[in-house]
Amino acid sequence: MKKSIVIFALFLIGFTNVNAQLLQFGLKGGVNFSNYSGGDIEGFDFNNVTNFHFGVVTELKFFENFALQPELLYSTQGSELESLEEQIKNELGYISIPVLAKFYLTSNKLSLEGGPQFSFLVNERGDVDVYDSNTFDFGVAAGLSYKITKGLFLSGRYVAGLTDVKKEADVKNSLVQFSLGYMF
Repeated sequence: MKKSIVIFALFLIGFTNVNAQLLQFGLKGGVNFSNYSGGDIEGFDFNNVTNFHFGVVTELKFFENFALQPELLYSTQGSELESLEEQIKNELGYISIPVLAKFYLTSNKLSLEGGPQFSFLVNERGDVDVYDSNTFDFGVAAGLSYKITKGLFLSGRYVAGLTDVKKEADVKNSLVQFSLGYMF
């Protein structure tokens, strides 16, 4: 009976250890460099806007070199619109949900990431008509991530918006993100 309890306890400890390595949670944050791309708004040029993002990240490892990485982020992006007469900064706050396939390239340190991103507009600032913005933004994200230590990581990513940001203009979000994060 004692042997059965010891074997069962060892099995539980081993199973818990395996699960801890297959599923990790973390926090991340960083800087956004965003702009509008695609069409144009008549009489305006687009300029980059520097903003931020932060949130939680999960990594679910399926194989030695492959994992799925869903995230839940608050991300501010937008563009600065400039004409001869005026300059308008349009900042959009999104709850973004990227779901990335993660391919490890070298010994579980350097990885290539890519997948869809679903974003929901939660606020908007700037001298623009706030009712002119679409409340949903779909995009494709791709980037690289590097694990500095077992928990600490750096990542860089490009997100190309595929849906129009504004109802009255054919423009899409274009975003470069640099992040620092920690997996627990």
